[in-house]
Amino acid sequence: MAKRKLPIDIEPETETPEAASETGEAGAGPAESAPSFDAGEMPPYHPVVAAILAAGIFLTRLPLPFNAPLTSEIFGRALGWFPLIGTALGLGAGIVFGVLGGFGVPPLVDAALVVALLVIVTGGLHEDGLADTADGIGGGRTREAKLEIMRDSRVGSYGVLALVLSVIVRVAAIAALPSTWTAIKVLVVAGAMSRAAMVAHSHWQQPARSDGLSATLGGPAQGATVLALALALGVGLVLIGSKVFMVMAVVAFATWSMIKLADHQVGGQTGDLLGATQQVTEILVLILLAGAR
Repeated sequence: MAKRKLPIDIEPETETPEAASETGEAGAGPAESAPSFDAGEMPPYHPVVAAILAAGIFLTRLPLPFNAPLTSEIFGRALGWFPLIGTALGLGAGIVFGVLGGFGVPPLVDAALVVALLVIVTGGLHEDGLADTADGIGGGRTREAKLEIMRDSRVGSYGVLALVLSVIVRVAAIAALPSTWTAIKVLVVAGAMSRAAMVAHSHWQQPARSDGLSATLGGPAQGATVLALALALGVGLVLIGSKVFMVMAVVAFATWSMIKLADHQVGGQTGDLLGATQQVTEILVLILLAGAR
């Protein structure tokens, strides 16, 4: 599986005068090819709009307008809006599930098409993380070997098995939902909660390496984690009422377990591990709500 590349540049927030001088003296490369956009300058949007657009571009393949580099400052704020993007993805998936069901598509086929749609829209971002995490943890003997396997674009047997199980369980859980309205509610809550889990994981655990995507972009900005959790809780309260507290407890335990697993296996979090956290928590929410009547 090829590594997902972001459709936007990742730029540092600031550049030291010494670094600028060195690149200028080199006479080629970064100094000449750098974009004219000042990395310390905000994009031409309201900060909230910029953060939401950045979150959408990072988590999906949708052609959203964002004509500026993704600095760590913008990404830090964008993390707080991840559950909003998850909500939109779940809403769209639920509507598609209802429309296809209205045309007589069998529930199992309907659910499979919905999962396929989510994979297409997100570019398989989280699935890629799950597969790489499974390969790294399952195939590596040392911390360094595990991290190297996670970085490898090839997928091994552990990764394939993890992907197959993820798709099967999600399809089965969605197919078990009794109505379109229930499907919309469950998919929205699962989308919001699982993205909030990613933010919480990123907040509470340091990166395992200094040169990975997670370390390059940085963690949540101040207040972003609170915003993400509040959004997920608010969405859940509106759609499933008091059941949201049971769901959040399960998501919190799963996120804590993933943090402990990451700490034990590789000494911190990576972008792949955050994707695996999203997959694990989404699956748990789908199972929990599919069985709750």
